[in-house]
Amino acid sequence: MTIITLTTDFGLSDPFVGTMKGVILGINRYVHLVDLTHEIAPHDILEGALALEAAVPFFPPGSVHLAVVDPGVGSRRRAVALAAQGQLFVGPDNGLFTFLLGAPGVSAVALENPAYALPRISQTFHGRDRFAPAAAHLSRGAPLPDLGPPVTDLVQLAWPGARLEAGSLVGEVIHVDRFGNLVTSVRAEEVEALGPPDAVTVAVAGRMIRGVSRSYADRPAGEPGAIVGSSQRLEVFVREANARTALGVERGAPVRLWKGTRL
Repeated sequence: MTIITLTTDFGLSDPFVGTMKGVILGINRYVHLVDLTHEIAPHDILEGALALEAAVPFFPPGSVHLAVVDPGVGSRRRAVALAAQGQLFVGPDNGLFTFLLGAPGVSAVALENPAYALPRISQTFHGRDRFAPAAAHLSRGAPLPDLGPPVTDLVQLAWPGARLEAGSLVGEVIHVDRFGNLVTSVRAEEVEALGPPDAVTVAVAGRMIRGVSRSYADRPAGEPGAIVGSSQRLEVFVREANARTALGVERGAPVRLWKGTRL
């Protein structure tokens, strides 16, 4: 049974997600639907891309990922489908799939074949009218090239990373999860390259954190710490509290790391 995941900024108080599922099941009732998240902040393309980046590697080959974070719905932005990493992706061409680009073997098409969309397409709900039908047909084995002409110039976001600066590694907070943990642009391998975890200092919002913890429990309750999280990125947390609130930090705040206890 093929898997289709759904990632949106729709929330669950309106019937949007359920309606997309109805369209999918009308085309392929034997598909397994997985709600990845519908709590992406409205119009936040980067947050949607990061959610996909964190989750997609854990799905089996052949899965179809339907993602709709689409502030440009109804405009001239393209609707696209991609094949990458042995999986398929459907959504708007607005940078949502940036994390896939640059890897070998990525192919993409514009969703222009009306046979793979609903007969009437609204200007405000392409998730229902374009993306859900395309994902459903792909889950039934429709060849990607049949959905439309090839695309080679997909939109890319400015993807956050880390840089070396004056003897330290500088990144930024790129996401705040529901626990208030501050997910950063610094990757696990970059932390490891600095040396043993207990020999690394992390600075954020004027606070210095000595050492990178192996678990949240390594820190006393209410104290800030740093850890490599499940998405293989450095996170700043406050044990049993909300780091965003406790440290007064939002997305975009700089994070600095260096080897040793003094810079």
